[in-house]
Amino acid sequence: MTGTTSTRRVTRSSYKNSNNSNSTVGGDEYGDTKKVKNGGINKATYNEEEIDYSYEAQEEFDEPPIFVSIFTYVSYTLLIMLAYLKDILVKYGIISFGSSRDRSKMEDFVPLYSNFEALYTRFIYMRIRDCWNRPISSVPGAEFDVMERYSTDNNWTFQYTGRAKRCLNLSSYNYLGFAENSGPCTDAVESAIEKYGLSTCASRLDFGILDIHKQLETKIAEFVRKEAALAFGMGFAVNSTCIPALVGKGCLIISDELNHASIVTGVRLSGAKVAVCRHNDMENLEEILRKAVIEGQPRTHRPWRKILIIVEGIYSMEGSIIKLPEVIRLKKKYGAYLFVDEAHSIGALGRTGRGVCEHCSVDPGDVDILMGTFTKSFGACGGYIASSKDVIDHLRSNSHSSAYSATMSAPVAQQTLSALSIIMDNDEASDGKERLGRLAWNCRYFRKRLKEMGFMVYGNNSSPVVPLLLFMPGKIAELSRRCLEQNLAVVVVGYPATPLNAGRVRFCLSAAHTKEMLDEALEKISEIGDVLQIKFGHGDMAWVL
Repeated sequence: MTGTTSTRRVTRSSYKNSNNSNSTVGGDEYGDTKKVKNGGINKATYNEEEIDYSYEAQEEFDEPPIFVSIFTYVSYTLLIMLAYLKDILVKYGIISFGSSRDRSKMEDFVPLYSNFEALYTRFIYMRIRDCWNRPISSVPGAEFDVMERYSTDNNWTFQYTGRAKRCLNLSSYNYLGFAENSGPCTDAVESAIEKYGLSTCASRLDFGILDIHKQLETKIAEFVRKEAALAFGMGFAVNSTCIPALVGKGCLIISDELNHASIVTGVRLSGAKVAVCRHNDMENLEEILRKAVIEGQPRTHRPWRKILIIVEGIYSMEGSIIKLPEVIRLKKKYGAYLFVDEAHSIGALGRTGRGVCEHCSVDPGDVDILMGTFTKSFGACGGYIASSKDVIDHLRSNSHSSAYSATMSAPVAQQTLSALSIIMDNDEASDGKERLGRLAWNCRYFRKRLKEMGFMVYGNNSSPVVPLLLFMPGKIAELSRRCLEQNLAVVVVGYPATPLNAGRVRFCLSAAHTKEMLDEALEKISEIGDVLQIKFGHGDMAWVL
């Protein structure tokens, strides 16, 4: 059963799209590549007309087979039972485990964590902690060096061998391939360091604003087609400090259930009433809006001071894209404001990289506030808010991150500016156009091949985030370890970051990836999938049970 029952496909007439996304590209079924210099990505010989930029509302969220769900719940039940048993044995000194040696020193202290959180961390997470927090020692491009390490105390501490393993990077948010140590962006950053140094050492209100910050804010406003923009040094802080500056008591926030932790933090700090709507469920969203307009505030039934809908462009754990046209329709119908977090969609969606608005063929003016980060598509860090001049002027002085934290480092601002300039180059043969085209092609190709192999994949065909479902906790850890053995760097995710029965591996695609890289990775992933028996989908190579 899929997450949607109908398909809505809106193809922009101004975009050149093929009716067949599997047609021949550049003399090869999936295209070939050639090298370029100066730290750029590998150029593809495909025809731009073959790249599909169209908007698809239908997404895949298949239910797992019943036996998989049963085994997953049984696995977690056994793990938790064993964890409680070990905790009892440690308590009475029968066995020693991790930090239990220091427990006697903490007897008179109030626990910092709840009992279950501490139990889960000590006896479940620590068993597979080696699958996370792996340090790297190179640029996070298409490939990077993962430092080798080992543990002698059940993953409580790690020792390093001094060696590194060269791996294909399927884990970083390097969507457009700007994570480079050579090329025009790097040259511009070096010049910015020589001119400005590394830090402003002050907030925006205290001589911390540079001319390069002004240039960046003007450029980003032009790029997203808004009146003004405000840049921040930290992406998480954009949501967590700007949302409380926009809404407060007497306001209602309608938040998608899958929104990022930064949004959740900002909503909690705002003091506004929050209503959580089911993900991409327009009927549920309209029901909440209708009730809010009719009934007003609790007890007094006065009208809400304002209603703010908060959604994301791309949901990074599901690979899902917001149904923006439908959200805008409801927002207009009920007189609400709309806040769209484009952390993962800006630069990664749309023919010119302008994000979910361009991808869905909607006017950016219909979205009241656009938020995004520079960490993903631009190879930098920090984030921005783009809106009307009045809103930006208000946030400039009322957002705590803007008023009290040091401004973005000048070299980081320069990296973002340089990447923006490349993306906004209108030349048909420009490097920016090549990066956008290659990313769009890689997304559809990689997802299509995984489905053909029989894997269960979530999300939208245009998303650069491709979640592959693993379900059972043992397979989450084993896939991560086997991928590392095969020189593949991947991110696995399990409970509590996902529902209990929805553990997954999350592949992040990049314009820096070539077809040869993806083919090699797919072959290895397929072999690992056969060994672990995780092909739960409906492809040609799926397990028949």
